[in-house]
Amino acid sequence: MAEIKKATGVIDWLDQRLAVKVLAKVLMTEYWIPKNINFLWAMGVVLVVLLKILIISGIFLLMYYKPDINLAFDSVNYTIMQEVEYGWLWRHVHGVAASVIFLVIYIHMFTGIYYGSYKKGREMIWLTGMALFGIFSAEAFSGYMLPWGQMSYWAAQVITNLFGGIPFIGEALVVWIRGDFLVADATLTRFFMLHVLLLPLAIILLIAVHFYSLRIPHVNNQEGEEFDFDKEAKKYQEGRTKESKVVPFWPVFLSKDFFVVGVALTGFFYLVCYHYNFAMDPINFEPANNMKTPAHIYPEWYFLWSYEVLRGFFFDVAGIAAMDIGLAAFGFANVIFMLLPFLDRDTERVAPAHKRPLFKYWFWLLVIDMIVLTVYGKLPPTGPNAWVGFFAALSFILLFVALPIITKMEAKVGGEK
Repeated sequence: MAEIKKATGVIDWLDQRLAVKVLAKVLMTEYWIPKNINFLWAMGVVLVVLLKILIISGIFLLMYYKPDINLAFDSVNYTIMQEVEYGWLWRHVHGVAASVIFLVIYIHMFTGIYYGSYKKGREMIWLTGMALFGIFSAEAFSGYMLPWGQMSYWAAQVITNLFGGIPFIGEALVVWIRGDFLVADATLTRFFMLHVLLLPLAIILLIAVHFYSLRIPHVNNQEGEEFDFDKEAKKYQEGRTKESKVVPFWPVFLSKDFFVVGVALTGFFYLVCYHYNFAMDPINFEPANNMKTPAHIYPEWYFLWSYEVLRGFFFDVAGIAAMDIGLAAFGFANVIFMLLPFLDRDTERVAPAHKRPLFKYWFWLLVIDMIVLTVYGKLPPTGPNAWVGFFAALSFILLFVALPIITKMEAKVGGEK
């Protein structure tokens, strides 16, 4: 047992029992960040702040929400919105945060792709990040069900039906997920449990793993430059701060992050107070009715690109049903980003997209294609819309099929140089 001495203060008392000074060094004051990065590297901290806002606002909403199909709609739209003091504000905060957090996730994700932050020892950072994206998606979908409006009900009907396409176990799996043969009270109760307990716990655990996975290979930088972090840290500690290529996470880097967080929160609360309706579908202000199907069912904006991939294949091919093709394409779209470190065959070079002769075109084509998929995902799939959706969905798949080829070509050219 370690010798316990008389403490000189609260910090010393805690340090003798919890080693808080060592922990602060490992996680903050001696956790080194490259100088050569821009504001896009602050998106991780912005995400943590938004998650805290979601948790706090969710707790307040949880005090009045009723997870029952006969009470859920009224508990949200009457009790919370009209009877509880400032209940409307907490709902707006929660709804807007759910949308904005996905906007920041996409910025964070495409920053990683652009700067090659998934390569050469950073694969675990990317894999845990994409796992977080998947769990956040499940969290958002389960939360979308809880108001029990028309779009909540029919979105649940469509999404749970997707599992029916899994060979052999599909039908049984749909019933198991719903807890009933139809989307009903058991379904709402199950998704309520997922939303408030199981998925948040999984998110918090994965965030810890995600941050831990940054500790060994360290944070990437704008040029993909490789240098000895220990050597650069020593320069900083010796007082040669201008010569050193790194700064400590706290207080230098995090103080800059706080500025970006402040700007982000300014925009966030502007949306909460003046444009909150962008996060709330008007159709969802109608109570769920299993006898009245909305004219056009679509998910929230952050799922529209994958939804359009699902429905983009609207005709049978060689005897294969359009629905089966769409399901396969949808599965492909939701797994393929996870495999990005292994599809990029230029494994030795870490460089931003603008320094890669072929990858830069691939990157911007992907961004444009996903924007097109998102826009057309909200439009009715009729006439020209259906064909635009088809070609955009096909292009998405072909871009990832082409990725190993073009990156292998890049690697060969780089090796010759």
